[in-house]
Amino acid sequence: MSISSVTVTLAGSGGAGVITAGSLLLDAAAKAGLYGVMTRSTGPQIRGGESAAMVRLAREPVTSHGDRHDLLVAIDWQNVERFADEVPLDGESLVIGDPAHGEPPAEIRAMGAREAQLPMQELAKGVEGGRPNMVALGAVAHLVGIPLEAFEAAVRKALGRKGEAAVTASMAALRAGAEAAEALPPTPRVAPAPEVAERWIITGNEAAGLGAVRGGVRFVAAYPITPATEVLEWLAPALQKVGGVLVQAEDELASINQVVGASYGGVPALTATSGPGLALMTETIGWGVAAEVPFVVIDVMRGGPSTGIPTKSEQSDLNIALYGLHGDAPHLVLAPVSVGDCLFTTQWAVHLAEALQTPAIVLSDQSLGQARAIIQRPADLAFIARRETPRANEEGYLRYRVTASGISPMAIPGTPGVQYTADGLEHNERGTPSSRAADHQAQLDKRQRKLLQHNYGAHWALVEGEGPLALVTWGSSTGPVREAAARLRAEGRPVRVVALRLLSPAQPERLAEALAGVERVLTVEQSHGAQFHRYLRAFYDLPGEVRSFHRPGPLPIRPRDIVETVHAWS
Repeated sequence: MSISSVTVTLAGSGGAGVITAGSLLLDAAAKAGLYGVMTRSTGPQIRGGESAAMVRLAREPVTSHGDRHDLLVAIDWQNVERFADEVPLDGESLVIGDPAHGEPPAEIRAMGAREAQLPMQELAKGVEGGRPNMVALGAVAHLVGIPLEAFEAAVRKALGRKGEAAVTASMAALRAGAEAAEALPPTPRVAPAPEVAERWIITGNEAAGLGAVRGGVRFVAAYPITPATEVLEWLAPALQKVGGVLVQAEDELASINQVVGASYGGVPALTATSGPGLALMTETIGWGVAAEVPFVVIDVMRGGPSTGIPTKSEQSDLNIALYGLHGDAPHLVLAPVSVGDCLFTTQWAVHLAEALQTPAIVLSDQSLGQARAIIQRPADLAFIARRETPRANEEGYLRYRVTASGISPMAIPGTPGVQYTADGLEHNERGTPSSRAADHQAQLDKRQRKLLQHNYGAHWALVEGEGPLALVTWGSSTGPVREAAARLRAEGRPVRVVALRLLSPAQPERLAEALAGVERVLTVEQSHGAQFHRYLRAFYDLPGEVRSFHRPGPLPIRPRDIVETVHAWS
């Protein structure tokens, strides 16, 4: 039976190679003309513990997982029960285990899936240099309908550095698994792919790094932290190719202050972190607002508070991103709506920060950042960092001149005749510290005016559909919301989707236009305290009856959750 999408989970203990196998499956699917997305889940150990690669393959672009998983293949059962809530199975699903590792745990069996056994360890021993994960991958390829020929280039790219023997052994193990899978119960196969267009395979963290480089960033300082480290790993060699540099600082405080120094010196700069790091950076971000020094902070959110759940996703840093700076400190907050959109939104954030001379926070999360997706090639957009600067020896230069736009030229150190002092103290137009009420009022108005008067165009949100019901969301919740909306439309229920990309400054007039004629609004987010819903209530007049669907991580929001909420409301 062919279906439009199929979801496969490969699971096992640390070192079993399930993430490698999942990545190869995604690569081969792209070669076969399919779209797909792979997310990964690990235990609280981050490294060395159990892990799972969850791969959804489809004929059309997909940005999130569906309601259920069709196939679970466990190379071993060590702590796999910890993923039971993340891998929803039913009576049509198939669970495959290795008899050498015993029976599935009770938590897996309780879901009522069909069961089968595949001697992966034994089959791997029959291949010189063979590994059980490659046997498992061959079985998956047969079951979901991906030809083995599609794997060869992916295997060679991933394992070629280990030598030809490793490639030969892996392909032999793949074939052994595929042959053995002929005796297994059938599973749904992915329907034949439509015409193949140029596609990329990229993670959200890699896309964010590319967006930064395209936007003009040439200096990055950061301290590694899960799940943002891959942004830095991608940027380190990429920046070298364009004359930039990445510095691994000793901590988050050092990294954000180095970023400030680079930007003050005229170089577009960025750091990447997660919630705990953002908490440490807030004072310096506020300094950037006061001194009008632009830079970008990418926050790849994870479960909180405190250390929280480093390896799981949650949209719970919205409040600190919006309100975490003391005083009246207007700044930019943006959020990508898909893996591919991490590129555009980060590039746009760099452009806006430079043009408006203010810090920008980009709220990605573990779900987007560490997801690996097959996407259509993104468009090349001309959002390049451009900040307004004065001429040398400009007569009457005032760094913080009060202007109609709120933007005043920012001198680059070393430019003759336009030196100024930048610090966190309130100041007059020249930059001289001042506690006068008139200066404070003028500079507060200036910093606010430049953000409120800017024309952000159509990029402020993704808006789709028409109808009396609106699903309003943001960030990684956009994927399941869009899929839920498609299902509701297929039922004959008109639905519109509004996914905010620009969270600060608020855009009340634009949202009012997007929601014109709406009678009911359902807000959707992954946070315990309904932070997004409360943000909307604070800044927007939402029409009609308004309800909130919100829940914390680590479990993802699924399309069925939203559809059932709408049905219950009806």
